[in-house]
Amino acid sequence: MKAIVFDFDGTILDTETPWYDVYLETYKDYGVDLPIEVWSQVIGTDGIHILYDYLQENATKEVNLQEVREITSKKHKQVMEKKELRPGVKAYFDEAKERGLRLAIASSSNREWVEYFLEKCNIRQYFEIIKTSDDVEKVKPDPALYLEAIKELEISADEAIAIEDSPKGAQAAKAAGLHCVTIPNDITKLLPFEEVDVQITSMAEVSLASVISQINK
Repeated sequence: MKAIVFDFDGTILDTETPWYDVYLETYKDYGVDLPIEVWSQVIGTDGIHILYDYLQENATKEVNLQEVREITSKKHKQVMEKKELRPGVKAYFDEAKERGLRLAIASSSNREWVEYFLEKCNIRQYFEIIKTSDDVEKVKPDPALYLEAIKELEISADEAIAIEDSPKGAQAAKAAGLHCVTIPNDITKLLPFEEVDVQITSMAEVSLASVISQINK
C-alpha cells in the first residue's frame, strides 16, 4: 500500500448526521416527515434536489425553498461549530504518516467546504492531494473522484485504500479499483452496503495496521 484516500463528509467529520437532524426538524414545520430512505438518496452524492422535490410534494403549506436553504444552513453551521473529528481518525492520519503512506481526500462536496473544515480542525497539513466536486463532472457514486486522486498520486488503484462511510462512496471507490474500508456513522449505519473489503464500527477501536492486515489477507 502506498496511499490512503479519505472521503470527507461523514468519514473524517460527521457533517451528515447534523444535516439530517436539521432537515428533519425544518421539515416538521411543513408537516413533513423525512424518512431515512429518502435521505439516503443524497448521502455521499449531490442529489439535494431530491430533498426539495420531496418537501414540495408533501408539504401542508407553501414552501419557500430559499428560506429552507437559509434555515437549514444556519442550523447546521451552529451545530458544526462544536463538532469534533470522528473518534480515532487523527490517529489514523498519524499512523499512516509513520508508515510512509501518502494521504488524499476524495469528496463530493466543493473545495471551499472541505478546505474550511480542514483548516478549522487543524488537519490540512496531513493531505497531499484534495479532490472535490470542483475537479470532476460527476461525483460519487461515479468513480471519477477516486480516479483523479490516484492519477495525481501517480499510483495504481490497487496500491490505495479508500476510507468511506456511505454506500455510494464505497461504490465509487470499488468502481475505481481501490480497496475499500467502510466506517459507517450514526446515519449511514442504517443503510445497506454492497461488497467492501473491510467494515469496522470505529477507527478508535481498530488500528490502521489491523485494517491493512485484513486487506492484505
